[in-house]
Amino acid sequence: MTRILINVEGDTEEAFVAGILAPHLYGFGYTQVAARRLGKHRERNRRGGTRPWPEARTNILGLLRQDPEVIVSTMVDYYGMPQSGPGTWPGRPGATALLSYPNAIEESLSADIASAMGGSFNPRRFIPYVMMHEFEAMLFSDCAEFARGVGQLDLAQTFQEIRDQFDTPESIDDSP
Repeated sequence: MTRILINVEGDTEEAFVAGILAPHLYGFGYTQVAARRLGKHRERNRRGGTRPWPEARTNILGLLRQDPEVIVSTMVDYYGMPQSGPGTWPGRPGATALLSYPNAIEESLSADIASAMGGSFNPRRFIPYVMMHEFEAMLFSDCAEFARGVGQLDLAQTFQEIRDQFDTPESIDDSP
C-alpha cells in the first residue's frame, strides 16, 4: 500500500509510533510507518518540543517532494506550539477563541502545505494531527492500563498516586 511518515516532537512520541501505532497500521496494509523527529538531524540529541513552523514546514515539504507516494503527518501538542513571532504555527494565534481549536490549526496547516506544494498536490498526502494535551498526559488517563502497557503491574498504584496529586492528567506535565 503506502508509507506514512509522522513528524513528532520527541522520544516519547517516537517510541509510541514505533511500538504502538506502526504495528496497528501495518494491519491495515501500510508498508512503512515511521516517526521522524522535527528539526535538524544534528540536533536529535536535544530535548523534544514543538519546533518553529518554518523549520517544521521545511521538513514536511521535503518529505512530500522526495516521495510522491508518501503520506506525511504530524503528532505535535497544542500546548507547546509557538503562539507568536516568526515560529508561529498557522492557525495557532487565534485558536483559543474557537471551540475546536486543534481542528482549526490542522485545517490551517493543511492549507499552508497544499499552497506550497501547488495545484497538482493531493491534499490527502498531508494529514496533520495536533494533540490537545501533551502526550505524557495520556499515559496517566488510565493508570492500571499504563502499568500493564509497560509490563509492570506493580506500578499501577504508584502511577495512581502521582495522578491523584493533580486535577487532570494534563496538569502533571504543565510546563516546558
